[in-house]
Amino acid sequence: MPLPDNGAPWPPPQLKRLYGEMRLDAAWYSGDRKQLAEVYRGQQRREDGRRRLWARARHRQDGKHDGRVHIPLAGDIATTSADLLYSEPPTFTVDDTGTQDRLTELAEAGGIANTLLEAAEVAAALGGVYLRATWDASLAPRPLLTAVHADAAVPDFHWGQLTAVTFWRELASDGGTVWRHLERHEPGRVLHGLYQGSTDRLGTRVPLTEHPEVAALTDSLGPEGDAIETGITELTAAYVPNIKPNRRHRGSPFGRSDYAAPLYDLMDALDETWSSWLRDIRLGRARLIVPDGYLRDHGPGRGASFDDDREVWQSLNIPPTEGSGITLSQFAIRVAEHQSTADSIVQQAVRSAGYSAQTFGFGDQAAATATEVTARERRSMITRDKKSRYWRPALSHILFVMLRLDRALFTPRLVPEQPRITFGDSVSEDPTSTAQTLSLLQQAQAVSTGTKVRWLHPDWDDTAVQAEVDRILTETGQAVPDPIQAGILI
Repeated sequence: MPLPDNGAPWPPPQLKRLYGEMRLDAAWYSGDRKQLAEVYRGQQRREDGRRRLWARARHRQDGKHDGRVHIPLAGDIATTSADLLYSEPPTFTVDDTGTQDRLTELAEAGGIANTLLEAAEVAAALGGVYLRATWDASLAPRPLLTAVHADAAVPDFHWGQLTAVTFWRELASDGGTVWRHLERHEPGRVLHGLYQGSTDRLGTRVPLTEHPEVAALTDSLGPEGDAIETGITELTAAYVPNIKPNRRHRGSPFGRSDYAAPLYDLMDALDETWSSWLRDIRLGRARLIVPDGYLRDHGPGRGASFDDDREVWQSLNIPPTEGSGITLSQFAIRVAEHQSTADSIVQQAVRSAGYSAQTFGFGDQAAATATEVTARERRSMITRDKKSRYWRPALSHILFVMLRLDRALFTPRLVPEQPRITFGDSVSEDPTSTAQTLSLLQQAQAVSTGTKVRWLHPDWDDTAVQAEVDRILTETGQAVPDPIQAGILI
């Protein structure tokens, strides 16, 4: 399929509703008050019939600020989702030793773990994310992994599988013209197009040399003038749905955001609660009401003031029966009511998103073992496991594509293999609990030195384990046994 024709509407009409939902998700994810006010313009009512906080026009008086408060719960949810998946980097393994070394090098030098952490956060917010394999020999002699946000892609699916995708971005412009760069990934090639149009139309396709940000791509284009041959038959992109099904688009291949209804109303209610709380604090400031005679006149046109540090006052002509004098005015601040309401809204919101309240700091925060933490946060762990099953095939595919690209472009003798993905532990074992467990096993003479070292350092290879065992036995005055007999090596 070629790139779009001149003058085509953009984004494509079939994605208008989906893009609109992503725009709403992106506004909450950004935490930007202006974006929230913009996206809710004209939507005065929530689904429960109440007026939306961020749809209301701001009534600002001279010298007064907007009293609405935004709590970035949406960003916290997306970050938590990413942390559960990739706070501990995943491991990628293949059978061939040389391929394993190169894969490890690609992962470490290319910062794949950081890319996945970013991608997982964006996926939780927008309902999905795209992984793209590309290369630039002038930057690094290896393939590169990048994440593309779901609202910057036009995908082609067949039987739920991604068969092609067009990534797009708006380029720098100095006027009313909108420049867009379209990058279409198809099996075996990547097409590039530059369009000069308007906010809702692609406009006219022009040579890449017309804009400095993409002009350098012309050196890599093939005979057709708009495509770069990848040298492999696989698609150099993959789609990762956050979680399925998409309840608003049943049967679609797109994932759903963690903010899917009813979180919009809950997050709006949370902001309204905090805005009310801060309003109580502003109104609750102590104010002194004093008679006119207590004010010091600064002269015509200069007003009058009251000195609340003054200790001695001259006598004032006030009848003693009137009770006139200084009056303290201070409204109550409803701390407990607001705190309870805010906590209840947050807990309901995170439950609706698929997480345990304990993951967000609610409940007993006493020290616990990894097993106890996992039990308390079972709902979060279930959600993490569900999401990892959507990540595994897409991630395995894109890593295999990177190995294929690496052989075609940089490492001819490489033997590409489909990597196996192992996700890291989201909950680390408490060191005290681990030490107690190992001590009990040692007292029962049920564990070897090698097993204890492996337990403490599961990421070490056999050589590192052997060296540590030798040091331990030497320092304790024990003879260094034969590794195989001691059960140190596999």
